[in-house]
Amino acid sequence: MQRYMLTESLADFKGTTTELSGEHFHHIKNVMRSKVGTKVYLTDPNRHSFVAEIISFTDQTVLLKWVSNEERNSELPVEVTIASGLTKGDKQELIIQKATELGANQIITFASNYSVVKWDSKKVAKKITRFQRIAQEAAEQSHRQQVPMVDHFNDLKTLLDSSKNYTHKLVAYEEESKVGEKSRFADTLTKVKSGESLLIVFGPEGGLSLNEITQLQAEGFVTCGLGPRILRAETAPLYVLAAISYQFELLN
Repeated sequence: MQRYMLTESLADFKGTTTELSGEHFHHIKNVMRSKVGTKVYLTDPNRHSFVAEIISFTDQTVLLKWVSNEERNSELPVEVTIASGLTKGDKQELIIQKATELGANQIITFASNYSVVKWDSKKVAKKITRFQRIAQEAAEQSHRQQVPMVDHFNDLKTLLDSSKNYTHKLVAYEEESKVGEKSRFADTLTKVKSGESLLIVFGPEGGLSLNEITQLQAEGFVTCGLGPRILRAETAPLYVLAAISYQFELLN
């Protein structure tokens, strides 16, 4: 069944019908060519997720009724935030799409010392709108019950200020991999408990500067390597999320 992530909370989805319009209506009617009686998953921002059945169409809307609650939970048991230095081309879109599929709770882009790309305020607004749409589509495709929040920070200081409430904080640093460091990431995962939060910072193509690493360490971030190979900027976050999924969803 197709899943649709709703932007508004549903207070009484069992007792009332749900009306969809706009992009959801277009996708149901014109892309999926669904008919009356077709069942879909609906998920609201409060992670209420249920099976709904189409009962009627108008020219611009589709009306659905509740059938049953969805008992399956597809969310990671820990809240993982990925913070990635701005990358070139469409790499950021790839990170957002795949990080969503792999269970990230929040995805942050930030301007790093070695970021080639520079965004002005007008471009940031357009990019975040597009990124959020990519995250929503990826959440629907991967049958999640939550759409990750996508945000952008203009500098490292803003990221550091936002990091104070996280339970665990790591920064992937290629210099650690070069000298053979391979235990801190795994050790941290053994310490993370269900319901806790984990923030992991990654650099852009040129990595993070020594000054940035120093600032991160001063705020309690632990530098770590990600194995013996040096990973691309768009690969490292996905490697980390896959390892987290194995630790908390497959291993346990």
